[in-house]
Amino acid sequence: MAEETKIEHLLEVGAHFGHLRSKWNPNMAPYIFMERNGIHIVDLNKTQRKLEEACNAAHSLAASGKKIMYVATKKQAKDIVTEQAKRVNMPYVTQRWLGGMLTNFATVRKSIKKMSNIDQMFNDGTTDKMAKRERLALQREREKLESVLGGITDLNRPPAAVFIVDIVKEHIAIAEANKLEMTSFAINDTNANPENPTFPIPANDDASKSIALITEKFTDAVEAGLKEREEQKKAKEKEKAEAEAKKADQEGEANEGEETDEEKSE
Repeated sequence: MAEETKIEHLLEVGAHFGHLRSKWNPNMAPYIFMERNGIHIVDLNKTQRKLEEACNAAHSLAASGKKIMYVATKKQAKDIVTEQAKRVNMPYVTQRWLGGMLTNFATVRKSIKKMSNIDQMFNDGTTDKMAKRERLALQREREKLESVLGGITDLNRPPAAVFIVDIVKEHIAIAEANKLEMTSFAINDTNANPENPTFPIPANDDASKSIALITEKFTDAVEAGLKEREEQKKAKEKEKAEAEAKKADQEGEANEGEETDEEKSE
């Protein structure tokens, strides 16, 4: 498992700064330490504990081969989330959330297939026979699909879970995940309802440093889970190879014994 995130590190990145009191969600009361100058301060002891719970669950999901979709379309989170998702080869959405991306995944897959078909047309020379205007229109359509679906092109079925930065902004994504009873992880600021995600992580979801630290720690846990899965796979393959070798040796000894008996009878 990834090592525990220290409270000092959370403090350094401003993870404790919440929203104005006037914008708070009352359900966040258990996670608020105090109010300072009209701004709620998050209890970092609880942030640390909730982050650890989320990381443990993410580790287990990754170790069992499940996919976790990263979601963050706000400006300060896009690049961070894209980088971390790519690090562990997980699907991600950082441009725009399409309604039905989870609940109507079959339609989304059709759009992904369409993008693949366009690529094929460019590769096999089909577009060379088109008029310039048609070719440009097709290229623009391809770019539009890539911007929205580029992070999930390898996803053949809905993910097992989602990791979301700012569930207020990504309210459609969290609603779809809940409708499908899907595991959800979220950086949960003081203006968001912590009852919506399965694993809320109470923290500042606006500061890029706060987003980066929490997303990185979460991804460390995913990476550790993937590594554990790979090690288990290698161990099983080794065990299987040893069992087959032992079986072959036993069959060889048995055959030798039969040949000896035949020689004696002659």
